[in-house]
Amino acid sequence: MVFDVSVALNWILFLALFPIAFFWLRRAWRIMVKRDFSEVALKRGESPQNPARYAPFAAAINLIGGGIVVFVIFGILTARFDFETWSAIAGSTIWMKFIFDFILSRQAHPMVLKKRSKQENAAGDAGK
Repeated sequence: MVFDVSVALNWILFLALFPIAFFWLRRAWRIMVKRDFSEVALKRGESPQNPARYAPFAAAINLIGGGIVVFVIFGILTARFDFETWSAIAGSTIWMKFIFDFILSRQAHPMVLKKRSKQENAAGDAGK
C-alpha cells in the first residue's frame, strides 16, 4: 500500500467516526434520558417554541445515526466491510443525519409571513 492523499483521507474518515458516534449518541442520551432539549431543532442557535414536541424526532435521528456509525466501526475493525462498503455507509449516514436535522429544524421553526402595514401597502401601490 502506497501512502498518498486518498489513504490519508480514508484514515481521517475512519478516525472521525469515533467522535461522531460519541457526540451523536451522547446527544440522543441527553434528549431521551436527561430530558435536555437545549439542542433540539436549533435554527441559528435558537430553540423552537416547544422543543419537547420535536425531541423524539431529534433523539431518533441521533440514535439511528450513532448506531449506524458504531455498526460501521465494528464492521471495519472485524474486517467484515471492504473499503467501498464502509465508506459509502459512513458517508451516506453523515449526510443523511445533517439533512434530517436541517429538515427538523425548519419544521420546528415555521416561516411566518408578516402582514404588510397600511403604510407599506400605500407605498407599494403608489409605485405601480
